[in-house]
Amino acid sequence: MRAFLPIVALAALAASHGSARAQSCDTLIDKVVAETAAKATERRSDYASFTAGPDMTLSLACGSPDLSSVGAQYRGASPPEVYYETFGRAGHAVTGIDAATITEAAHRAQAAAMRLRHSNVDLGGARITCSAMVSPDKGPLTLCAVIEHSDRS
Repeated sequence: MRAFLPIVALAALAASHGSARAQSCDTLIDKVVAETAAKATERRSDYASFTAGPDMTLSLACGSPDLSSVGAQYRGASPPEVYYETFGRAGHAVTGIDAATITEAAHRAQAAAMRLRHSNVDLGGARITCSAMVSPDKGPLTLCAVIEHSDRS
């Protein structure tokens, strides 16, 4: 019986940790929806996808404890300004970094990605990464993400 109690205690801790993580992701999903007016199309305990317009989607990966990322995908080589603004607001919802700062960094990363195919811009506590590619079945794609990291300098 003594050996059984620690196993039950560990199971309870694991279950409560999973619930807290799911609640945390639910909170991030709700924040992204509130900031961007995007519609959640898939929700899981650690991931969500959203429709943000006719040619734009968002994806959210919930990390633990505070290392999450949000990406914006646009079907086309030259995204309109609303793409960058929506991305900035989604990034703010996830990282707390000012949306205008994220928007400006995304413009810089995307401009470099047009020349290099991929580019990064580091911000305190996050990295903005953008890629420009051509998919054989979808045509030109623009992909940007803001990824939290533990170095907040």
